[in-house]
Amino acid sequence: MSYENFAETYDILMNDVDYKSRTEYLLKLFKNHGKIPTLLLDLACGTGGFSNCFAKKGIEVIGVDMSEEMLAKAGENSAEMGTDVLFLCQKAEELDLYGTVDGAICCMDSLNHITNIKNLTAAVNKVSLFLEKDCLFIFDVNTEYKHRNILGDNTFVVEEDGVFCVWQNSYHADRLTTDISLDFFIEQDGHYIRSSEDFSERAYTESELSEILRKAGLSTVAIYDDMTYNPPTDKSERVIYVTKKV
Repeated sequence: MSYENFAETYDILMNDVDYKSRTEYLLKLFKNHGKIPTLLLDLACGTGGFSNCFAKKGIEVIGVDMSEEMLAKAGENSAEMGTDVLFLCQKAEELDLYGTVDGAICCMDSLNHITNIKNLTAAVNKVSLFLEKDCLFIFDVNTEYKHRNILGDNTFVVEEDGVFCVWQNSYHADRLTTDISLDFFIEQDGHYIRSSEDFSERAYTESELSEILRKAGLSTVAIYDDMTYNPPTDKSERVIYVTKKV
């Protein structure tokens, strides 16, 4: 995935994500299970939605993403919001910080985009390496149920602010992966410019994630249904993992 075109439309397509409410929720998880971080890693930060919201709370933030285009947009958003976030262009599995952090997040199913389990293992190991002892790494993942029943082999159409997007999925049950094809039609000077992006997501089982976390020296403190303090159900679409460096 190049992200070049996706970066230009990402914030429009994600306008239903309430970053402020999700940030408050994550802050409560940090407080309830450990402490509010003073230096936070936002892994796969995209255009900086969470990075900037946490920075607005007075928390020092390092936002990391593999896409230069996404980070360029994140920098623009940071300037507009008056925040001072350090953005680094790195792959998750090649994370290399200047020192340790006392909190880490990875949001909006970003870990599902790592479809190779060895790369996911490497990414989680890197987070653990730079996370201080007894501090929290909180992340979310799309579930098997969502991949099978919601994403599936379905097609979605999104139209927002001069952007028309056709989202087509192809689900592979044997690999727990969904291939996603996005066709964008962006209005410019009264006509539409077409561009495309293709990528995949993989659902990971709870046992797979538990083993990856254990090997990385992270204990699972809690698993919640998205934006709640309730345990997941068999129809949960996104779940929240609260893990601690041991």
